[in-house]
Amino acid sequence: MLKIGVMLGDDIGLEVVPETVKVMQAAAEAAALSIEWQELPLGVLGHKLHGHTMPKYTVDALAKTDGFISGPIGHNAYPRNDPTWIMPPLRKHFDLFASVKPVRSYPNLPSLHNDVDIVFLREVTEGMQSSGTVVAGDGEFRPNDEISIGSRVVTRKGANRVAREAFEIARTRARKKVTSVHKEPVYRLVCGMFAEECRKVAREYPDCTLEEVLVDGFAMKLVMKPQQYDVVVTTNQFGDILTDEGAGLVGGLGLAPGLCVGERYAMAQATHGSAPDIAGRNVANPYAMIMSGQMLMAWLGRARGEPKASRAALLMDRAMERVIAEARALTRDVGGTASTSEMGDALARAVKEVARIA
Repeated sequence: MLKIGVMLGDDIGLEVVPETVKVMQAAAEAAALSIEWQELPLGVLGHKLHGHTMPKYTVDALAKTDGFISGPIGHNAYPRNDPTWIMPPLRKHFDLFASVKPVRSYPNLPSLHNDVDIVFLREVTEGMQSSGTVVAGDGEFRPNDEISIGSRVVTRKGANRVAREAFEIARTRARKKVTSVHKEPVYRLVCGMFAEECRKVAREYPDCTLEEVLVDGFAMKLVMKPQQYDVVVTTNQFGDILTDEGAGLVGGLGLAPGLCVGERYAMAQATHGSAPDIAGRNVANPYAMIMSGQMLMAWLGRARGEPKASRAALLMDRAMERVIAEARALTRDVGGTASTSEMGDALARAVKEVARIA
Protein backbone atom coordinates (compact mmCIF):
# COMPACT_ATOMS: atom_id res chain seq x y z
CA MET A 1 0.00 0.00 0.00
CA LEU A 2 1.17 3.52 -0.83
CA LYS A 3 0.60 6.51 1.43
CA ILE A 4 0.01 9.94 -0.09
CA GLY A 5 -0.24 13.22 1.82
CA VAL A 6 -2.79 15.76 0.58
CA MET A 7 -2.51 19.50 1.27
CA LEU A 8 -5.28 21.66 -0.17
CA GLY A 9 -3.33 24.91 -0.01
CA ASP A 10 -5.23 28.19 -0.40
CA ASP A 11 -7.97 29.69 -2.58
CA ILE A 12 -8.61 27.52 -5.67
CA GLY A 13 -6.50 24.78 -4.09
CA LEU A 14 -9.58 23.93 -2.05
CA GLU A 15 -11.36 23.22 -5.36
CA VAL A 16 -8.76 21.69 -7.68
CA VAL A 17 -6.97 19.41 -5.18
CA PRO A 18 -10.13 17.43 -4.27
CA GLU A 19 -10.75 16.86 -7.98
CA THR A 20 -7.17 15.63 -8.30
CA VAL A 21 -7.65 13.13 -5.49
CA LYS A 22 -10.97 12.07 -7.04
CA VAL A 23 -9.34 11.22 -10.37
CA MET A 24 -6.26 9.62 -8.79
CA GLN A 25 -8.52 7.50 -6.61
CA ALA A 26 -10.54 6.35 -9.62
CA ALA A 27 -7.32 5.41 -11.42
CA ALA A 28 -5.95 3.60 -8.37
CA GLU A 29 -9.15 1.57 -8.02
CA ALA A 30 -9.11 0.70 -11.72
CA ALA A 31 -5.48 -0.46 -11.38
CA ALA A 32 -6.17 -2.37 -8.13
CA LEU A 33 -3.70 -0.09 -6.32
CA SER A 34 -4.19 0.47 -2.59
CA ILE A 35 -3.55 4.03 -1.38
CA GLU A 36 -3.94 5.56 2.05
CA TRP A 37 -4.76 9.26 1.74
CA GLN A 38 -3.85 11.64 4.57
CA GLU A 39 -5.15 15.21 4.44
CA LEU A 40 -2.78 17.67 6.15
CA PRO A 41 -3.04 21.43 6.81
CA LEU A 42 -0.81 23.89 4.97
CA GLY A 43 -1.04 27.59 4.24
CA VAL A 44 -3.97 29.49 5.75
CA LEU A 45 -5.50 26.31 7.22
CA GLY A 46 -2.16 25.37 8.76
CA HIS A 47 -1.95 28.79 10.40
CA LYS A 48 -5.54 28.57 11.65
CA LEU A 49 -5.03 25.13 13.21
CA HIS A 50 -1.37 25.27 14.29
CA GLY A 51 -0.27 28.91 14.18
CA HIS A 52 2.05 28.48 11.18
CA THR A 53 1.63 28.16 7.41
CA MET A 54 3.99 25.16 7.49
CA PRO A 55 3.13 23.33 10.72
CA LYS A 56 5.59 20.88 12.23
CA TYR A 57 2.66 18.45 12.48
CA THR A 58 2.33 18.46 8.70
CA VAL A 59 6.07 18.16 8.05
CA ASP A 60 6.40 15.22 10.42
CA ALA A 61 3.43 13.46 8.82
CA LEU A 62 4.73 14.04 5.28
CA ALA A 63 8.00 12.33 6.21
CA LYS A 64 6.02 9.11 6.66
CA THR A 65 4.39 9.23 3.20
CA ASP A 66 5.57 7.97 -0.18
CA GLY A 67 4.75 11.29 -1.86
CA PHE A 68 2.40 14.22 -1.52
CA ILE A 69 0.12 16.69 -3.27
CA SER A 70 0.32 20.40 -2.53
CA GLY A 71 -2.26 22.89 -3.68
CA PRO A 72 -1.24 26.46 -4.55
CA ILE A 73 -0.36 28.85 -1.73
CA GLY A 74 -1.66 32.43 -1.58
CA HIS A 75 1.56 33.84 -0.18
CA ASN A 76 1.19 37.29 -1.74
CA ALA A 77 -1.71 37.95 0.63
CA TYR A 78 0.13 36.74 3.74
CA PRO A 79 1.05 39.33 6.43
CA ARG A 80 4.56 40.71 6.00
CA ASN A 81 7.30 40.57 8.66
CA ASP A 82 5.62 37.73 10.54
CA PRO A 83 7.72 34.53 10.55
CA THR A 84 4.62 32.37 11.04
CA TRP A 85 3.32 33.44 7.61
CA ILE A 86 5.78 32.09 5.04
CA MET A 87 5.83 30.41 1.66
CA PRO A 88 6.24 26.82 2.99
CA PRO A 89 9.74 25.65 1.95
CA LEU A 90 8.73 22.02 1.43
CA ARG A 91 11.03 21.71 -1.55
CA LYS A 92 14.03 22.67 0.55
CA HIS A 93 13.04 20.62 3.59
CA PHE A 94 12.58 17.38 1.63
CA ASP A 95 15.49 18.06 -0.78
CA LEU A 96 13.27 17.99 -3.86
CA PHE A 97 16.02 18.78 -6.33
CA ALA A 98 14.25 18.67 -9.69
CA SER A 99 11.22 20.54 -10.95
CA VAL A 100 9.66 18.40 -13.69
CA LYS A 101 7.31 20.31 -15.98
CA PRO A 102 5.72 18.78 -19.07
CA VAL A 103 4.62 21.00 -21.95
CA ARG A 104 2.03 19.40 -24.18
CA SER A 105 -0.35 20.58 -26.89
CA TYR A 106 -3.74 19.05 -27.68
CA PRO A 107 -5.28 19.17 -31.18
CA ASN A 108 -8.51 20.92 -30.16
CA LEU A 109 -7.11 23.37 -27.58
CA PRO A 110 -5.70 26.79 -28.54
CA SER A 111 -1.92 26.59 -28.90
CA LEU A 112 0.87 28.45 -30.70
CA HIS A 113 2.23 25.10 -31.94
CA ASN A 114 0.77 21.66 -32.59
CA ASP A 115 2.38 18.30 -31.78
CA VAL A 116 4.39 19.61 -28.81
CA ASP A 117 5.32 17.04 -26.16
CA ILE A 118 8.29 18.10 -24.02
CA VAL A 119 9.29 17.34 -20.43
CA PHE A 120 11.48 20.01 -18.84
CA LEU A 121 13.67 19.24 -15.83
CA ARG A 122 15.01 22.21 -13.91
CA GLU A 123 17.53 21.75 -11.09
CA VAL A 124 16.09 23.74 -8.18
CA THR A 125 18.55 23.59 -5.28
CA GLU A 126 21.47 25.43 -6.90
CA GLY A 127 22.18 28.09 -9.51
CA MET A 128 21.47 31.78 -9.01
CA GLN A 129 18.56 30.98 -6.68
CA SER A 130 20.70 28.91 -4.32
CA SER A 131 20.30 31.43 -1.47
CA GLY A 132 17.06 29.66 -0.56
CA THR A 133 18.89 26.43 0.15
CA VAL A 134 22.05 27.49 2.00
CA VAL A 135 22.41 26.95 5.76
CA ALA A 136 23.58 30.51 6.42
CA GLY A 137 24.23 33.67 4.46
CA ASP A 138 22.89 34.69 1.09
CA GLY A 139 23.77 34.32 -2.58
CA GLU A 140 23.58 38.09 -3.13
CA PHE A 141 25.26 41.03 -1.46
CA ARG A 142 25.89 44.76 -2.02
CA PRO A 143 29.26 46.00 -0.72
CA ASN A 144 28.29 49.61 -1.47
CA ASP A 145 25.38 51.43 -3.08
CA GLU A 146 26.97 51.27 -6.52
CA ILE A 147 27.75 47.54 -6.70
CA SER A 148 25.60 44.40 -6.37
CA ILE A 149 27.08 40.91 -6.61
CA GLY A 150 25.36 37.53 -7.02
CA SER A 151 26.84 34.05 -6.91
CA ARG A 152 25.90 30.99 -8.95
CA VAL A 153 26.32 27.48 -7.56
CA VAL A 154 26.63 24.21 -9.48
CA THR A 155 27.77 20.99 -7.83
CA ARG A 156 28.56 17.62 -9.36
CA LYS A 157 25.98 15.98 -7.13
CA GLY A 158 23.26 18.46 -8.11
CA ALA A 159 23.98 18.23 -11.83
CA ASN A 160 24.36 14.45 -11.77
CA ARG A 161 21.09 13.68 -10.04
CA VAL A 162 18.94 15.99 -12.17
CA ALA A 163 20.56 14.55 -15.30
CA ARG A 164 19.87 11.03 -14.04
CA GLU A 165 16.20 11.87 -13.44
CA ALA A 166 16.01 13.25 -16.99
CA PHE A 167 17.36 10.02 -18.46
CA GLU A 168 15.06 7.92 -16.29
CA ILE A 169 12.09 9.83 -17.70
CA ALA A 170 13.45 9.71 -21.26
CA ARG A 171 13.75 5.96 -20.97
CA THR A 172 9.96 5.73 -20.50
CA ARG A 173 9.20 7.77 -23.64
CA ALA A 174 9.19 6.76 -27.29
CA ARG A 175 11.94 9.09 -28.55
CA LYS A 176 14.35 8.52 -25.63
CA LYS A 177 16.13 11.80 -26.28
CA VAL A 178 17.62 14.20 -23.70
CA THR A 179 18.66 17.77 -24.50
CA SER A 180 21.12 19.37 -22.09
CA VAL A 181 20.80 23.18 -22.13
CA HIS A 182 23.72 25.29 -20.88
CA LYS A 183 26.18 28.04 -21.87
CA GLU A 184 29.49 26.23 -21.42
CA PRO A 185 31.54 28.33 -23.90
CA VAL A 186 30.98 31.38 -21.66
CA TYR A 187 30.53 29.86 -18.19
CA ARG A 188 33.36 27.36 -18.55
CA LEU A 189 33.32 26.17 -14.95
CA VAL A 190 29.71 26.26 -13.75
CA CYS A 191 27.99 25.32 -17.01
CA GLY A 192 31.03 23.19 -17.81
CA MET A 193 30.47 21.08 -14.71
CA PHE A 194 26.76 20.71 -15.50
CA ALA A 195 27.55 19.61 -19.06
CA GLU A 196 30.24 17.18 -17.86
CA GLU A 197 27.82 15.45 -15.50
CA CYS A 198 25.13 15.19 -18.18
CA ARG A 199 27.63 13.50 -20.49
CA LYS A 200 28.80 11.20 -17.70
CA VAL A 201 25.23 10.08 -16.91
CA ALA A 202 24.42 9.65 -20.60
CA ARG A 203 27.02 6.89 -20.85
CA GLU A 204 24.95 4.85 -18.39
CA TYR A 205 21.89 5.06 -20.66
CA PRO A 206 22.97 3.63 -24.02
CA ASP A 207 19.32 3.28 -25.04
CA CYS A 208 18.92 7.09 -24.93
CA THR A 209 20.55 9.88 -26.92
CA LEU A 210 22.02 13.13 -25.60
CA GLU A 211 22.29 16.44 -27.43
CA GLU A 212 23.63 19.73 -26.10
CA VAL A 213 22.21 23.14 -27.03
CA LEU A 214 23.35 26.58 -25.84
CA VAL A 215 20.62 28.33 -23.88
CA ASP A 216 20.20 31.37 -26.14
CA GLY A 217 19.94 29.24 -29.27
CA PHE A 218 17.59 26.87 -27.47
CA ALA A 219 15.24 29.74 -26.54
CA MET A 220 14.99 30.66 -30.23
CA LYS A 221 14.56 27.07 -31.45
CA LEU A 222 11.92 26.39 -28.81
CA VAL A 223 9.76 29.19 -30.23
CA MET A 224 10.36 28.21 -33.85
CA LYS A 225 10.19 24.40 -33.71
CA PRO A 226 9.44 22.95 -30.28
CA GLN A 227 8.54 19.57 -31.82
CA GLN A 228 12.23 18.71 -32.09
CA TYR A 229 12.60 18.36 -28.30
CA ASP A 230 11.66 15.46 -26.03
CA VAL A 231 13.22 15.70 -22.53
CA VAL A 232 15.12 18.89 -21.66
CA VAL A 233 17.37 19.25 -18.61
CA THR A 234 18.96 22.49 -17.45
CA THR A 235 20.11 24.58 -14.49
CA ASN A 236 17.92 26.57 -12.12
CA GLN A 237 17.67 30.05 -13.62
CA PHE A 238 17.73 28.89 -17.24
CA GLY A 239 14.96 26.44 -16.42
CA ASP A 240 12.94 29.07 -14.55
CA ILE A 241 12.68 31.08 -17.76
CA LEU A 242 12.43 28.28 -20.32
CA THR A 243 9.64 26.37 -18.59
CA ASP A 244 7.37 29.44 -18.64
CA GLU A 245 8.27 29.98 -22.29
CA GLY A 246 7.29 26.39 -22.96
CA ALA A 247 3.97 26.77 -21.14
CA GLY A 248 3.22 29.83 -23.26
CA LEU A 249 3.59 27.75 -26.42
CA VAL A 250 0.71 25.46 -25.47
CA GLY A 251 -1.82 27.71 -23.73
CA GLY A 252 -0.31 29.14 -20.55
CA LEU A 253 0.06 28.22 -16.89
CA GLY A 254 -3.44 26.74 -16.65
CA LEU A 255 -2.11 23.85 -18.73
CA ALA A 256 1.20 23.57 -16.85
CA PRO A 257 1.42 20.71 -14.34
CA GLY A 258 4.51 20.09 -12.25
CA LEU A 259 6.25 17.58 -10.02
CA CYS A 260 9.05 18.33 -7.56
CA VAL A 261 11.28 15.25 -7.33
CA GLY A 262 13.74 14.16 -4.67
CA GLU A 263 15.65 10.99 -3.95
CA ARG A 264 13.05 9.85 -1.40
CA TYR A 265 9.92 11.91 -2.04
CA ALA A 266 8.03 13.67 -4.82
CA MET A 267 5.45 16.45 -4.58
CA ALA A 268 2.70 17.12 -7.11
CA GLN A 269 2.33 20.89 -7.43
CA ALA A 270 0.88 22.77 -10.38
CA THR A 271 2.77 25.75 -11.76
CA HIS A 272 -0.08 28.23 -11.34
CA GLY A 273 -0.84 30.26 -8.22
CA SER A 274 -3.86 30.27 -5.91
CA ALA A 275 -5.96 32.62 -8.10
CA PRO A 276 -7.95 34.32 -5.30
CA ASP A 277 -9.95 36.29 -7.88
CA ILE A 278 -11.82 33.17 -8.99
CA ALA A 279 -11.72 31.16 -5.74
CA GLY A 280 -15.00 29.77 -4.47
CA ARG A 281 -16.74 29.96 -7.84
CA ASN A 282 -16.07 26.39 -9.03
CA VAL A 283 -14.69 27.66 -12.35
CA ALA A 284 -10.94 26.96 -12.02
CA ASN A 285 -9.42 24.60 -14.57
CA PRO A 286 -8.23 21.50 -12.66
CA TYR A 287 -6.07 20.26 -15.57
CA ALA A 288 -2.69 21.35 -14.18
CA MET A 289 -3.32 19.98 -10.70
CA ILE A 290 -4.80 16.69 -11.93
CA MET A 291 -1.95 16.10 -14.35
CA SER A 292 0.50 16.92 -11.53
CA GLY A 293 -1.17 14.05 -9.68
CA GLN A 294 -0.77 11.90 -12.78
CA MET A 295 2.96 12.67 -12.75
CA LEU A 296 3.16 11.68 -9.09
CA MET A 297 1.55 8.34 -9.96
CA ALA A 298 4.07 7.77 -12.74
CA TRP A 299 6.96 8.66 -10.40
CA LEU A 300 5.68 6.27 -7.74
CA GLY A 301 5.56 3.57 -10.37
CA ARG A 302 9.22 4.12 -11.23
CA ALA A 303 10.64 5.04 -7.83
CA ARG A 304 8.74 2.44 -5.81
CA GLY A 305 8.81 -0.25 -8.48
CA GLU A 306 5.00 -0.38 -8.38
CA PRO A 307 3.52 -1.36 -11.78
CA LYS A 308 -0.01 -0.69 -10.55
CA ALA A 309 0.91 2.96 -10.00
CA SER A 310 2.36 3.09 -13.52
CA ARG A 311 -0.90 1.71 -14.89
CA ALA A 312 -2.92 4.23 -12.87
CA ALA A 313 -0.81 7.04 -14.35
CA LEU A 314 -1.40 5.70 -17.86
CA LEU A 315 -5.16 5.55 -17.27
CA MET A 316 -5.20 9.17 -16.03
CA ASP A 317 -3.26 10.32 -19.09
CA ARG A 318 -5.60 8.54 -21.52
CA ALA A 319 -8.66 9.76 -19.66
CA MET A 320 -7.46 13.37 -19.99
CA GLU A 321 -6.89 12.85 -23.71
CA ARG A 322 -10.44 11.53 -24.06
CA VAL A 323 -12.12 14.32 -22.09
CA ILE A 324 -10.23 17.00 -24.01
CA ALA A 325 -10.95 15.35 -27.37
CA GLU A 326 -14.68 15.04 -26.59
CA ALA A 327 -14.74 18.71 -25.38
CA ARG A 328 -18.00 18.22 -23.45
CA ALA A 329 -16.60 18.77 -19.95
CA LEU A 330 -13.99 21.50 -20.27
CA THR A 331 -13.81 24.67 -18.19
CA ARG A 332 -14.41 28.10 -19.69
CA ASP A 333 -10.77 29.10 -19.95
CA VAL A 334 -10.25 26.42 -22.62
CA GLY A 335 -13.51 26.98 -24.49
CA GLY A 336 -15.95 24.86 -22.49
CA THR A 337 -18.81 25.51 -20.07
CA ALA A 338 -18.11 22.93 -17.33
CA SER A 339 -17.37 23.69 -13.71
CA THR A 340 -14.27 22.51 -11.89
CA SER A 341 -16.12 19.62 -10.29
CA GLU A 342 -17.90 18.66 -13.52
CA MET A 343 -14.56 18.31 -15.29
CA GLY A 344 -13.25 16.22 -12.40
CA ASP A 345 -16.33 14.00 -12.53
CA ALA A 346 -15.91 13.52 -16.28
CA LEU A 347 -12.28 12.53 -15.84
CA ALA A 348 -13.09 10.03 -13.10
CA ARG A 349 -15.71 8.43 -15.38
CA ALA A 350 -13.29 8.45 -18.30
CA VAL A 351 -10.67 6.63 -16.21
CA LYS A 352 -13.10 3.77 -15.67
CA GLU A 353 -14.09 3.71 -19.34
CA VAL A 354 -10.47 3.69 -20.48
CA ALA A 355 -9.62 0.94 -17.99
CA ARG A 356 -12.18 -1.36 -19.58
CA ILE A 357 -10.48 -1.19 -22.98
CA ALA A 358 -6.82 -0.62 -22.02
